[in-house]
Amino acid sequence: MHKPLHKVVDNWFVRNSYKLSRAFAIVFGIIWGIDGYLKFLPGLAGSLGSMINSAAIGQPSWLQPWFSFWSSQVASNAQLWVYLVGVLELCLAFSLITGFLRKTAYTGGFLLSFFIWAVPEGFGGAIGPGSTDIGTGIVYAMVFLFLLMLNATHGTNPYTLDAKIEKKIKWWKALAELRS
Repeated sequence: MHKPLHKVVDNWFVRNSYKLSRAFAIVFGIIWGIDGYLKFLPGLAGSLGSMINSAAIGQPSWLQPWFSFWSSQVASNAQLWVYLVGVLELCLAFSLITGFLRKTAYTGGFLLSFFIWAVPEGFGGAIGPGSTDIGTGIVYAMVFLFLLMLNATHGTNPYTLDAKIEKKIKWWKALAELRS
């Protein structure tokens, strides 16, 4: 059996990798919490449809059905979509800050970030002519992949709520860890 990296390498970052990854996740969780909170402010539900329609402008013709589908879905009940995304973002914030159900949250966060990038951000406009930005959603998705990688590499982080639960409920590890 291999020794954990922090026991082999004498480097401050490696020795403190669990604390640093928790700090990173907490800061990222605060960002998601703010983002989730903003979904509940008045006005977003009324503008979400126009955001999607704006994202469709300049996109290739083969992507227009994608945007038309989501525009019609949002038009039927924009408040539901905005509040659903807001609740999901607040759940992600809770999970990131506390370290609760990390594997599930990181996977869900990747999917939600990718969805946000693909619909209201219009793939960041990266496919359209004159694009200079790929959007934030895809960057968030990559951060969630990074967190999944950390989870897979290091296993249980002792500074998480998952670690505390895993001591009492053995099957919890299957929900929380990539490496169980």
